[in-house]
Amino acid sequence: MGKLGLGCAAIALILIVIVGLSFAGTYNTLNRKNEAVNQQWGQVENVYQRRADLIPNLVATVQGAANFENRRSTA
Repeated sequence: MGKLGLGCAAIALILIVIVGLSFAGTYNTLNRKNEAVNQQWGQVENVYQRRADLIPNLVATVQGAANFENRRSTA
């Protein structure tokens, strides 16, 4: 293998390393963004659950007000 072949092999190896590092960086970036999206969806689900937990309190309040109005109108 002459100097030309050795130089081409070195360039090919360098290109392979650069492409590999680029793919690794892209993969890590995509994973980081995916985790950020999952975290944000978790926050949305927490808000929905909190609202769902408050519905029985709202129903009880409305029923109490309706009972008060019924007692008030019959008195």
